[in-house]
Amino acid sequence: MDVHIYGWLGLVALIIVLISVDFIGHVKAAHEPTIKEAAIWSTGYICLAALFGVVLWPIYGLRYAAEYWAGWITEWSLSLDNLFVFIIIIAAFKVPRKYQQEVLLVGIIIAMVLRFAFIMIGAVIINSFSWVFYLFGAFLIYTAIAQAREGVTNEDDFSTEEYQENAMTRFIRRIIPTTQGFIGGKLIHRHHRKTYITPMFIVIIAIGSADLMFAFDSIPAIFGLTREPFIVFSATAFSLLGLRQLYFLIDGLLEKLAFLHYGLALILGFIGVKLIIHAMAENSLSFINDGQPIHYLPEPGIGLSMAFIFSVLILTTIASVWYSSIKNKQKHGQE
Repeated sequence: MDVHIYGWLGLVALIIVLISVDFIGHVKAAHEPTIKEAAIWSTGYICLAALFGVVLWPIYGLRYAAEYWAGWITEWSLSLDNLFVFIIIIAAFKVPRKYQQEVLLVGIIIAMVLRFAFIMIGAVIINSFSWVFYLFGAFLIYTAIAQAREGVTNEDDFSTEEYQENAMTRFIRRIIPTTQGFIGGKLIHRHHRKTYITPMFIVIIAIGSADLMFAFDSIPAIFGLTREPFIVFSATAFSLLGLRQLYFLIDGLLEKLAFLHYGLALILGFIGVKLIIHAMAENSLSFINDGQPIHYLPEPGIGLSMAFIFSVLILTTIASVWYSSIKNKQKHGQE
C-alpha cells in the first residue's frame, strides 16, 4: 500500500478539523451534554469512521478497506474498556460535569499524539524483525487471559473500583504546586505572583497517561490485522475521536455490558493466535524449526477476522442485555 504524502496530510487535516469542531462547538462553551446530543454526535462519528473505509475502497482496493474496518471495529471495542477507567478517574477527581468534555478531549489529543509515535516505532520494528510477532502474539494472549479474569472480578459492579494515581501524576504534584480545588476550567492559575496547576491539569494527564497504557495491547492488536501504518493510525484516530461523545452516551450504562471483558478477551486471544501463526509462517529464529518457516496452520484472512470480531461483539452485547434484564427482574422481585 503506497500512500502519497497528500494522503497523510489529508488525514491529519481531517483530524484537526474534527478536533477543532469538537473544541469550538462543544468544549469551549462548557456545558453538560444531553443524551440526545451525545447520541447524535456518536452516530455521526461512527458513520464518518465507516465512510472513511468506503473512501479507501476505490483508491486502494477492498482488501485495505476491509483491514481498516476490522482495525477500527477492534480499536473501537477496546476503547469501551478505556471508558471504564475514564469514568473511575473522573469520578475520583470529582470533575464538574460541565468540564468533563474538556478533560476528555485534551486527554484524547495527548493519547493520539503518543499513539502515533508508538505506531511509527512499531512499523519500523515489524518491518525489521519478523520474530516480534511472536512477542506481540504472546502478549495479546496474556492480555486476553487478564481481561477474562477482570470480567470475573468485576462482573457485578465496576464502580466500586478505586483509582490510584500513577507515577506521572504523583511526580507532577511533587514538583509543581497544585490548587486545592477546580478554578473554573483553568489548567494554570496565578495567585500572589506564584504559578499553580489545577486538578483539571492533573486529571488531563491522568486520562492521557491511562490511555497510553491501553496502547500496549491495542496497537499490537491492530498490527495483527494490518501491517500498514496509514491504516493503523487512521483506525486508531477514528476510534479515539468518538470517545468523548461515547462517554456521555453510555456513562452509567457501561455496567450493563456485563460480558464486555469476555468479548474483548476472545478478540485479543484470536488476534494473538493469528499473530503467532503469522510469525511461524515467516519464522527466521534458528532455535525454532531450524530457522525454517512453519506452515502447519493457515493464517486467518481479513474476511474471517472481521466475521469473528463482529460475531463476538454482537453475541457479547446480546448476552449482556439478556443478563442485565434477568438481574433487573430479580432485583425488582426482591423489592
